Amino acid sequence: MNNMWILNMGFVALLICTGLYCLLTMKNMVKLLIGVEIIAKGITLALIASGYARDNMLVAQSLAITVIVVDVAVIATALAIIISINRHTKSLDVRKLTKLKG
Repeated sequence: MNNMWILNMGFVALLICTGLYCLLTMKNMVKLLIGVEIIAKGITLALIASGYARDNMLVAQSLAITVIVVDVAVIATALAIIISINRHTKSLDVRKLTKLKG
């Protein structure tokens, strides 16, 4: 493995740890969604860096595009759910979701 791959994996670890920190500490649903997005970008970077290190960029790029497409679908669905919850509770706080029933 070369030094560039190690540097890229360091950035991947930083992105994933930042996203996990966001998920564990934030109470706002939009900030939680941003944490999920940061983790997804770290995974995409890991795919591209691994493909570059193994001289197999075509497979890595196709996997990265697939991850991006799935990520967009998940984020769009989550935003729709967040908007619906915001209309119902008038808040984006996760702690207020205990009042939802039905």
